[in-house]
Amino acid sequence: MLDRAIGMGLGGALAVVMIVAVFACGPSPVTSARIEGAIAPTFANLVQLQVSQLGLPPISASDFGVTASCRKPAGGASGAGDWVCALTWFGPQRQTLSNTYDLLVTTDGCYTATVDREQLGGPILQGIDGSDIRNLLYAFEGCFDTT
Repeated sequence: MLDRAIGMGLGGALAVVMIVAVFACGPSPVTSARIEGAIAPTFANLVQLQVSQLGLPPISASDFGVTASCRKPAGGASGAGDWVCALTWFGPQRQTLSNTYDLLVTTDGCYTATVDREQLGGPILQGIDGSDIRNLLYAFEGCFDTT
């Protein structure tokens, strides 16, 4: 009798675990729209700071007009992992610029963005005064809401 009660208790617990697992396996909150909505303003803010550090005339973040288009290189429309984002923006003289970033996005909505070494001048830039300045656009991190 005790064995039967234990078996029924384990069966019930297993059923609860299965139900929770089914409901937890919904669509991923990591989508191109969320990534694009996060990386574009983050990049614009970093460009604004970078311009200031280089000693160039100030420009507001919104004046850079950053847009993002992100996709998973392995296919699929959502989920953590590798993503590629093309960012298009206006430089200080209003010329249209475009850079492609490789992103590693985690399930909690945080990402690391890196650009090819040939783009954006590498990890170190020179300011107007000749000083070495870390290139904030070369690699950066950010997060977005997954709820």
